[in-house]
Amino acid sequence: MNKKQNLETICVQAGWQPKKGEPRVLPIYQSTTFKYETSEQMADLFDLKASGYFYTRLQNPTNDAVAAKIAALEGGVGAMLTSSGQAATFYAIFNICSAGDHVVSASAIYGGTFNLFAVTLKKLGIEFTFVDQEASAEEIRKAFRPNTKALFAESISNPAMNLLDIEKFSSIAKSEGVPLIVDNTFPTPINFRPLEWGADIVIHSTTKYMDGHAISLGGAIVDGGKFDWDKYADKYPGLTQPDDSYHGLTYTKTFGKTAFLTKAVVQLMRDLGSAQSPQNAFLLNVGLETLHLRVPRHCENAQRVAEYLESRPEIAWVNYPGLKGNKYYELAQKQMPNGTCGVMTFGLKGGRDVSVKFMDNLNFISIVTHVADARTCVLHPASHTHRQLSDEQLVAAGVAPDLIRLSVGIENVNDIIADIEQALAKI
Repeated sequence: MNKKQNLETICVQAGWQPKKGEPRVLPIYQSTTFKYETSEQMADLFDLKASGYFYTRLQNPTNDAVAAKIAALEGGVGAMLTSSGQAATFYAIFNICSAGDHVVSASAIYGGTFNLFAVTLKKLGIEFTFVDQEASAEEIRKAFRPNTKALFAESISNPAMNLLDIEKFSSIAKSEGVPLIVDNTFPTPINFRPLEWGADIVIHSTTKYMDGHAISLGGAIVDGGKFDWDKYADKYPGLTQPDDSYHGLTYTKTFGKTAFLTKAVVQLMRDLGSAQSPQNAFLLNVGLETLHLRVPRHCENAQRVAEYLESRPEIAWVNYPGLKGNKYYELAQKQMPNGTCGVMTFGLKGGRDVSVKFMDNLNFISIVTHVADARTCVLHPASHTHRQLSDEQLVAAGVAPDLIRLSVGIENVNDIIADIEQALAKI
């Protein structure tokens, strides 16, 4: 793919380049296995001496084409698909961490990610320290230890809608000699490309805007290819020392800039198996082809809805970075001048009970656990996605008891506002 091509063209054209007589549309390679003519050919694949396909858990042509498109959109050296966004997050951390290691993470992150870090990975011996991403660089640096292996944050946090000052976080990561891993699910590369701002690894729940239609689970990891693992060889032995499961192969020596990504595929996917199905990858690709059209519409509609909510006397507060009074407005204009995403949060006067009643009064705006697809939907995180958190953890995650997460879809914005208006009238 020509690097000079724009994101709109990449959305449509990247990944699958058919040759003479091949299908114009990306095929679904619905096969678990792939045929070879000699035993040696297969042996070379298992030893990583040759590239090719032999088992879909590791690689599949449909998946690889879609991963290549996502890598091109983010500006990375390569990407891999996973079965879900949760799997992508887990792999990104576990690829460089093991028992006894430590990670610093922003506290305002998706509830599922917080649980993964604070509970499940803790059981595996990986400890996390959660920091306020609004704190000074000096304060955040105090959380680092000699065994800290990564810095993690979301470009726009779910559901708190905090914007990451990525230049500050990148500077911290570089000074501490660790990679910055950024979840870029909400803005997508259409509105923000973290690798261009100093991130090293980018992850996505492709289930959200990339798919865009709530039809296929998926995740992605994009390798920026710029972090110098060998410079910190003692800190990342999994990448810089021989892997006994591949006859002593060393990933940084053999695969260079794609060492991180290759290890995640041939080691983690091999052993843990959270592979995306070719069918889901095909559906994801269909979504990606219109990503550049849908994201601006989401943002335009969300801006109108946020301004409407701000004008209503029943609304206690609205948090959307596109509003001039928002604390992230200036940062959003700097980092995401074309818009942030279609998600916002707000609360009604009267607190939690009134907020829940409002949601129950909506007509076509649905109460669902999903977010970021074509349909407008709402969720009450304190009762749903974050209900497992304590009050203190809710506050740390930026989730107020009355907080409603509204994901504005691509319907006619006047219809969206009308549904909100009638729901408010019934309170």
